[in-house]
Amino acid sequence: MRICVFCGSSPGNLKSYQDAAVEIGTLFARNNIELVFGGGHVGLMGIVSDAVLAAGGQVTGVMPRYLVEREIAHENLTSLLIVEDMHERKSKMSELSNGFITLPGGAGTLEEITEQWTWAQLGFHEKPCAFLNIGGYYDPLREMIGRMVEAGFIQADYAEMLIFSDNSQAILDAFDTYNPPPRKWTKE
Repeated sequence: MRICVFCGSSPGNLKSYQDAAVEIGTLFARNNIELVFGGGHVGLMGIVSDAVLAAGGQVTGVMPRYLVEREIAHENLTSLLIVEDMHERKSKMSELSNGFITLPGGAGTLEEITEQWTWAQLGFHEKPCAFLNIGGYYDPLREMIGRMVEAGFIQADYAEMLIFSDNSQAILDAFDTYNPPPRKWTKE
């Protein structure tokens, strides 16, 4: 199994974010789950990939050429796939992965997971999307998604397909029993 992790290219201000990255990376290796991620040695990305590698696991990075040229690529990965741009990166990460877990991060992290969530709604894939909600980091997003449902912009099934937990093992357990909702815009 391969799981893609989206997370910050910065470590964040709280040690709990970094601890969570180490914990999930170690958990992946112990459960024979290959990490797919953005390929960087920086921030939470570097921490989670280092944890997988330190515990004897497999790591595949996917990085656009221009970021490799800026020397932020992790040099000790099992595999580093170099692509031309961010669109190809996200597509390749999706293709390689059986599910998506999001740790704290910024705009890029949020963009990556919301695209996968959108693709799941449209039926481009039937893979689970989760938020490792360390210290309630994603509580405001969860509230905003609830407001989108209340306002009639998202069906409840599509909000409920997202997994929010502060426990890495609970997310992996939820992935094992994940059942996607019906695709949006299907022919009757």
